[in-house]
Amino acid sequence: MKKTYLFTIIILFSVLILGVAFGATPISLREIFLNSNTTYYVILYQMRMPRVVLSMLVGGVLAGCGVAFQSILKNPLAEPYTLGVSSGAGLGATLAMTFLVNYRIYGLSTITFFSFLFAIFTVILVYFLAKSQGSLNPLNLILAGVVISSTFSAFISFIMIYADDNIRQIFFWLMGNLQRASWDKLKIIIIPAVIGLILIALKLKELNLLLLGDEEAASLGVEVEKTKKIIILGATLATASVVSISGLIGFVGLIVPHTLRLIFGGDNLKIYPLSILWGGIFLTLADLIGRIILVPREIPVGIITALTGGPFFLFLLKQKAKRE
Repeated sequence: MKKTYLFTIIILFSVLILGVAFGATPISLREIFLNSNTTYYVILYQMRMPRVVLSMLVGGVLAGCGVAFQSILKNPLAEPYTLGVSSGAGLGATLAMTFLVNYRIYGLSTITFFSFLFAIFTVILVYFLAKSQGSLNPLNLILAGVVISSTFSAFISFIMIYADDNIRQIFFWLMGNLQRASWDKLKIIIIPAVIGLILIALKLKELNLLLLGDEEAASLGVEVEKTKKIIILGATLATASVVSISGLIGFVGLIVPHTLRLIFGGDNLKIYPLSILWGGIFLTLADLIGRIILVPREIPVGIITALTGGPFFLFLLKQKAKRE
């Protein structure tokens, strides 16, 4: 695994350099490291660097939380949005863009504030709807998440009909994009995002045991319900934090963990850190493609992840079927 991590780190830094070097205005490696041009300095450190760091953070969080949800729900198709984080964040952001776009709350834009707030609220609602007789059934969680997501999506569609003037802004947010990246916004989300990832990391051994079944895990000393609560809390906190800035970016939390499981097996102690690293790599590359393919226009990164991730995922499943 040491060679795997070394290779991953090399790819990560290579992608980071590519992310800051290319765009509407290409910048040479010499300018990146010497900073001799004032204009390039502004482009690099005020525009591209925060965007690349944000893409690494968002991709890492979505992929890492994908590992957690796929394990805790015992469903390979689970992802960070399974419990309604996306629909909740989307509803909050849509309301803010329609009715409160020119206001700020505690220094935050209303879009960021309400998308985060509604994402957290939605998962809490799903959790209590799914809880039955003091225990948490994975199937109930998924079903409650689907129902709430569908209901909130209907509300979003209804509000979009009303919000003629802001419909383009809402549309771009729902597709997911990283154009709003800035150092100030990164400072706001990085702490809760990292805390969420750490909460999951502290429970990786228990997460492996939960794959054996709740009764088996309990017999091996796992506090099943407490572990589930901590993992859901961590994943929700991290996902809600990044989604409040990036909008809804699909496929990362599904494809990256699943791909790594096909290659390295199901041990979460190995898959979790690798997923965080490769999630960042994948999303940074996707954002780079979106920035350069139609210069000077940009394609929202959520479109790129769907267009590239979907076929690649199907290819992997085909290869797995051939081996079996």
